[in-house]
Amino acid sequence: MPTDLTVRPADPSESDSLAAVYGRSRAAAAPGMPPGLHSPEEDRGWFAARLSDGEHEAWVAEREARVLGYALATETWLDHLFVEPDHQTEGVGGALLDVVKAVRPAGFLLWVFETNLPARTFYARRGLVELERTDGSGNEERAPDVKMAWPGLDPLSFYRGLIDDVDGALAELLSRRLALTRAVQDHKRDPARDADRERQIAEAMARVAPEIGADRLGRIMHLVIGELLNSAEEPRP
Repeated sequence: MPTDLTVRPADPSESDSLAAVYGRSRAAAAPGMPPGLHSPEEDRGWFAARLSDGEHEAWVAEREARVLGYALATETWLDHLFVEPDHQTEGVGGALLDVVKAVRPAGFLLWVFETNLPARTFYARRGLVELERTDGSGNEERAPDVKMAWPGLDPLSFYRGLIDDVDGALAELLSRRLALTRAVQDHKRDPARDADRERQIAEAMARVAPEIGADRLGRIMHLVIGELLNSAEEPRP
């Protein structure tokens, strides 16, 4: 951390200052970041709510009583890390990130826009890992983004925790798939498995998960569908 820089917890009364840093930093990041969708007044209200909701913590980096940047995080997510445009090469962002790492030793996740290459490089150089990419349909800007992670002091536990979350979601989806498999059987003219239909399913899934590929997904779904058909024929517990 630069010796003349102070990082401290933010006060709820500083929401307007943080909103101003956010607005200037985001505007300066264009075109790497898509334009913000909210007015300055809306941003101020958003920050005021986050700094008082009990779920978020914020830290500010200041020099000579001037706020140069801030970080905003929950227990598991780094929601924001923004630095004034004219102070972005002075170690402010690194100092804020170091504080978040220190208070979140179990690790955390964050989202960054795919086109924001300076931010992705900044995080990668400081040990964060890119986990997955999306088409942006889940964010309000509808811009492709990247999920990144700092795995904390015990990376194995961190990644296993994420795997457990995914496995839980898979179990729920398989349960729903079983219910639909059972329901559709009464409406099929031919009880035999439909190879063309299964191929179409694999190809559609491959468009969502291209790294797995249609061939491998076809083998996976062949097994899944077979097991679900067998389960559907068994009496319900």
